[in-house]
Amino acid sequence: MGNVFAVTNQKGGVGKTTTTVNLAAALSEYGKKVLLIDLDPQGNATTGCGLDKNEIDNSSYEVIMAEARAADTIITPEGLGFDVMPTNSDLTAAEVELLEIKLREHRLRIALESTREKYDYVLIDCPPSLSMLTVNALVASQGILIPIQCEYYALEGLSSLLRTIERVKQRANPKLDITGLLRTMFDARNNLANQVSRQLINHFEGKVFHSIIPRNVRLAEAPSHGMPVLAYDRGSRGSIAYMALASEFMRRQQKANG
Repeated sequence: MGNVFAVTNQKGGVGKTTTTVNLAAALSEYGKKVLLIDLDPQGNATTGCGLDKNEIDNSSYEVIMAEARAADTIITPEGLGFDVMPTNSDLTAAEVELLEIKLREHRLRIALESTREKYDYVLIDCPPSLSMLTVNALVASQGILIPIQCEYYALEGLSSLLRTIERVKQRANPKLDITGLLRTMFDARNNLANQVSRQLINHFEGKVFHSIIPRNVRLAEAPSHGMPVLAYDRGSRGSIAYMALASEFMRRQQKANG
């Protein structure tokens, strides 16, 4: 049965969706069966996989509201090598509707029970907020991957997420754990970036991925073409970095699973 991972950070613009899409692509390059779930109402992961949000009949909204089965929602985009549960703007309504539903924090976990066994890894792209959608992702997951940009407010924003993770562990998902923190958009020439990087390593000993995602033009261009950077420019620094991350990610899972 595949492990489920939430890719989340309440701060926007840290490479969360970029990481979800490109890690899914890189894991599939290693022969793994991967499902990407777009749980962000903005739907950037959906479009980043070359799918048209306006042409989607069933989305993660229908799944989380129990109006469609996960299996009937999943799409296999041509040439990408992994599956996608897409979304569109309908998911915005779920934020309000979930507040009035029983077991509202468990909707996604329940919906995935019959589907996750088909995959090695399930990656959930969360919204950039600590919302009910994010809580659903955390309850459904075994691990959390936190993309973080090494800048001034990085550690401050992280504290709120850590408090939410602890509450979810106590109330709904005791198996939840931080798989790793990923430094993104990293520029080694920037003194502040290096300083924050050292703080992360010191504070989260053993949890910070050795792999670092650099600032890379090709990585930034790929979403506008509706494809992961591995499909857009396989030889780019961004592609190489995400392949390295996927390798490290798999090694961590093998170690965690004994």
